[in-house]
Parts: sequence; C-alpha cells; structure tokens
Amino acid sequence: MAVQVGDLAPDFTLLNQTGAPITLSSFRDQKAVVLYFYPKDDTPGCTVESCSFRDSYTDFQAAGAEVIGISSDSPASHQTFASKHNLPFTLVSDEGGKVRRAYGVPTTLGLLPGRVTYVIDTSGRVRHIFNSQFNPNAHVAEAMTVLKTL
Repeated sequence: MAVQVGDLAPDFTLLNQTGAPITLSSFRDQKAVVLYFYPKDDTPGCTVESCSFRDSYTDFQAAGAEVIGISSDSPASHQTFASKHNLPFTLVSDEGGKVRRAYGVPTTLGLLPGRVTYVIDTSGRVRHIFNSQFNPNAHVAEAMTVLKTL
C-alpha cells in the first residue's frame, strides 16, 4: 500500500554517502524533510533534479527543511555523485529497494525506479507527494510551495 498524504512517513535508517547511518525519525520535532526518491546516480534526469535541489538548498534550509535524496545506489556511488556535483545535502543508499517499497514508489513503464518527492512535516506526517518521472525540475518548486504553507 502506497503512502498517502496525512500518513506517518515510514521510518528508516540507511547509510549516507559517507557511510554514516541516517534515521528519518531523528528529524522529528526539529525539521521538515524533503525526501526525494530518484532512479540512479549520475544519469541525466537525476543529475538535473539533484542539482536543482542543490541550487535551492539554502532556501530549503531557510524554510526549516532538510533535503534527503534516496536511491538504490551504494554509499560509494552517492559519494562520487555528491562530490562531482557539489551536493550539500544527504544522499542515502536504499540498496535492495526496501524503503522504496515501503513508500510504494511506483516504477515507470514497469522498469525504471520512480521519481517521487515527499514533503514530511516536523511531526513526521506526509504533507505532499509529487510524482513526475519526466519533469525533474518541478520537484523543487512543488516541495518549496508546500513548505511555505507549513
């Protein structure tokens, strides 16, 4: 069953690009979280999306939110991707896709891992879901619009 707006976001602990564990619930009562699932490090659409989040990262911080990117790539792949594109936020490794399945992130054409962004408020509730495989730039604008209402 896919996560819906109003649901408590499924918690997880995954390794980030430096190999450190990141737990979603550790942000509760502190920051909102913009959690974006993307298909693969260093592919054209994912690079555009991640660089868009990078370019707006200070705006997200000013809005009281943390950005976390998530894909099935390894921590080492995330480290290379983050370094290459100067990504200032956390990328976590969902090797095996367990968290992707817990959120119910759909595939595109039954093959490509989906591109979905969740805005999670400080109480851990999902406040917005944006699903667009082919418009990676729109994820940043959608998330920022919702954060301004929290």
